[in-house]
Amino acid sequence: MPQEPMADKAPPTVQNIQQLGTASIPSPGESNIYCLNIIGQVEGHIILPPQNKTTKYEHIIPQLVAAEQNSKIEGVLVILNTVGGDVEAGLAIAEMISSLSKPTVTLVLGGGHSIGVPIAVASNISIIAETATMTIHPIRLTGLVIGVPQTFEYLDKMQERVVRFVVSHSNITDVAFKELMFKTGELTRDIGTTVIGTDAVRAGLIDEIGGIQTALQHLNRLIEVKRATGTTDSIVNKKGFVENGNIQQNSPEGQQPSTTLYTEQEQSSIPSQSNASGRGNQI
Repeated sequence: MPQEPMADKAPPTVQNIQQLGTASIPSPGESNIYCLNIIGQVEGHIILPPQNKTTKYEHIIPQLVAAEQNSKIEGVLVILNTVGGDVEAGLAIAEMISSLSKPTVTLVLGGGHSIGVPIAVASNISIIAETATMTIHPIRLTGLVIGVPQTFEYLDKMQERVVRFVVSHSNITDVAFKELMFKTGELTRDIGTTVIGTDAVRAGLIDEIGGIQTALQHLNRLIEVKRATGTTDSIVNKKGFVENGNIQQNSPEGQQPSTTLYTEQEQSSIPSQSNASGRGNQI
């Protein structure tokens, strides 16, 4: 009779040490925020080699549907550290995030490269760590390529889908984004641009520099606004940029921008910074 592996008989503490390197992990308890991780390479219709760390889009989409239908979930936090991957799978995930009725915040840690860029900007508010990077480059193909004009037209149409999505969900312009996409001389084996956290915010691609605390503060504020108003439509004007909790429009010199992240009515329903961060500690 075959014996069971010793790992299955080990106490929970020993299993935690073996798998996670620690004797105990913090218990999140019941939380109103759903944390979604998109890590490694976004896997699409083709299964990647087993040594690749991947995020399968057929796993992510059901999670987003479940979060949308769960009445206890009031907000979604997307943690992003990806090298990119399948274009259509990445766009599918980005469209799902952008179409959620619940408040969403994206936090880019490490990197949000290639098709990770549309995913990063798909939420209500996008945040990037100061040391994180994002690589913007044209659409590329691997495998058999038929050398006919239709192949180029297909790639061009697919690329325009990505450009339109990024431009419509961020503060960057079409011209500026394509300039970063087609820049030469910066990447050793490709055309494109790598932008670090501060540069991504300056370009209008990402809303704000920050970390997990900033992300949770924003998300808890958006949740309070959703509770008070029943909608997130007026929360963020994506043609401004977020700075210290306010969206500031590009205005002539000497004029102060007037558009804010939250309306006066919404501001009255938002708890203080300490309450917001306290709620976020439940995650």
